[in-house]
Amino acid sequence: MAMAAEDIENLIKESLPGAKVHIEDLRGDGDHYAAHVIFEGFKGMSRVQQHQLVYKSLKGRMGGELHALALQTSTPE
Repeated sequence: MAMAAEDIENLIKESLPGAKVHIEDLRGDGDHYAAHVIFEGFKGMSRVQQHQLVYKSLKGRMGGELHALALQTSTPE
């Protein structure tokens, strides 16, 4: 079962209030996405910790409804 880009964005924003999220469907199949997440709360975290926080916000959907997510995280400039 595929997942809508809007659903991914909403899950991330729900878990990371104030985050700016841009989702791109890489293949048009609803299974392969790229996400760029800008969040003030990432300050002081390693890249791995930032990615873990985003994956946690997806509430177990990675590998099931969502097959692949290329993730880019950053803090506001």
